[in-house]
Amino acid sequence: MSKMVFFSIPAHGHTNPTIPVVTELINRGHHVWYYSFLEFQEKIEAAGATFIACDEFLPKVSQKELDRKVGKDFAALIEMVADTTIALDEKVCKELRQIQPDCIVSDSVCFWGELFAKKLGIPYICSTTTFAFNQHTAKLMKRSIVEIWKMIVGMPRINKKIRLLRGHGYEVENFVSIVQNDNETDTIVYTSKAFQPMADTFSERYAFVGPSIRQLPPPQNDKKDRKVVYISLGTVLNKNRDFYQNCIKAFAQKDYDVVMSVGEKTKISSLGNIPEGFTVKNSVDQISVLQTADVFITHSGMNSVSESLYFGVPMVLFPQHSEQRMVADRVAVLGAGVKLKGNKSQYLVTSVAEVLSNQTYKQGAQKLSETLRNAGGGVEAANVILTKIGEKS
Repeated sequence: MSKMVFFSIPAHGHTNPTIPVVTELINRGHHVWYYSFLEFQEKIEAAGATFIACDEFLPKVSQKELDRKVGKDFAALIEMVADTTIALDEKVCKELRQIQPDCIVSDSVCFWGELFAKKLGIPYICSTTTFAFNQHTAKLMKRSIVEIWKMIVGMPRINKKIRLLRGHGYEVENFVSIVQNDNETDTIVYTSKAFQPMADTFSERYAFVGPSIRQLPPPQNDKKDRKVVYISLGTVLNKNRDFYQNCIKAFAQKDYDVVMSVGEKTKISSLGNIPEGFTVKNSVDQISVLQTADVFITHSGMNSVSESLYFGVPMVLFPQHSEQRMVADRVAVLGAGVKLKGNKSQYLVTSVAEVLSNQTYKQGAQKLSETLRNAGGGVEAANVILTKIGEKS
């Protein structure tokens, strides 16, 4: 049986899709070690993998700084990658030499996984929970002037960290070689070719396997008297009291059942009076909610959008940064949702009414759902990994 090592970042949207893949590999008798973070230990071990914590090696960043930089400060990302790689270097390289894995499967944003693989000559497979990116699709990223300026002024910091990586034995040509995949890299992409922008520009080494969705039994009662509106801004940049209060104002007098997930950092008591028909929680089981939702107001994170489309739920899109804007644009172009013009209550009311009253959005979501469900998911991702290392799937 084969040995695989997984790497990911401390983010639900990047970790969750890999869990069914790990479960599938374990069920087939293979061995998996997973370098991750304590927040995910329980679910990784439940999948059958050996969990290895990386928390103490991650640079300490305050929540305020995280909110300010996520998806917006490219230089900060490169600095974090370099610092984490160097901090983990001695421990991980020693352990990998002992494990002698047949391959490393690393998240596309967990750049240190790829750096370890190349340094030690271990076959590498990229795991992409966002859209796949190359020189063509990168042009679709509509970065703001502020984001572009931050990248320009941050170049001296980036170059300093690249020199530091080289000094520790990592062959890094430039920052592009760290962040951009190429057509020669074996890559698993958790979406379908139909949803992936410019899918024809990627080589046959890219496997579009669709989202890896945890399966739940269907809801017991499918009969609903009222439409269900689900609202969530994800698990990272979700502290937005004004937005949640505008949602309450928008739908307080509407004939909807509203489920609103406000994140662990938001005090529900700070939102004021919760109207009848609203269920407001710090977190919900999103897959369970989406099985009964009629419309999803979302931050347009790839994981949330994929889950929504998988269940054929059209969306109202409220992206927070350039990567999410790209996802939102794709959903809108394919007719599975509408983008919010602003977060005021009147925009929320009109956008939700448009999606619920115009069946073309539901049809668009269902059309994409079919492509995602037929792509293979976690089972196909496991097949791809085993094929890449010469195992019979």
